[in-house]
Amino acid sequence: MAPPVRYCIPGERLCNLEEGSPGSGTYTRHGYIFSSLAGCLMKSSENGALPVVSVVRETESQLLPDVGAIVTCKVSSINSRFAKVHILYVGSMPLKNSFRGTIREPTLCHCTPARITERDSCDAQSNYLLTTAENELGVVVAHSESGIQMVPISWCEMQCPKTHTKEFRKVARVQPEFLQT
Repeated sequence: MAPPVRYCIPGERLCNLEEGSPGSGTYTRHGYIFSSLAGCLMKSSENGALPVVSVVRETESQLLPDVGAIVTCKVSSINSRFAKVHILYVGSMPLKNSFRGTIREPTLCHCTPARITERDSCDAQSNYLLTTAENELGVVVAHSESGIQMVPISWCEMQCPKTHTKEFRKVARVQPEFLQT
């Protein structure tokens, strides 16, 4: 089995079906393989066949988000007052199970690093209150209504390269040490 190539999040496009065949933790749509889990991307090949693309979770004990931690979230719904999110990573470690969170700024979309400010544990499943108030926190990945990945054009706007539609987003200023080449 090949070593982990990179970490991925649910819904992330991994490759097209000509480059590999889907394995565990993935699904196919429109000729592409997508991740269905937060975890490590693995590619394994036998006898010169197409590599099997799979996503596996860490087998270590469950890491829990804590107040002050930087987390990566996937936005599940947005309204005018807040965004509901699923916390997928604490720092750079993927979680076995996602946790629920709320961000009170409505200008977010898809994949967002944030900092935990509060934990509400009134129910069985904790709900975390998150903020994107720091420059390094905000939207990293967003998709337009046409499904195209948007590009940041300022600290508060992203644009679809295909339709040139602009949308307001609190864009994260990603630090160079976190960029993948």
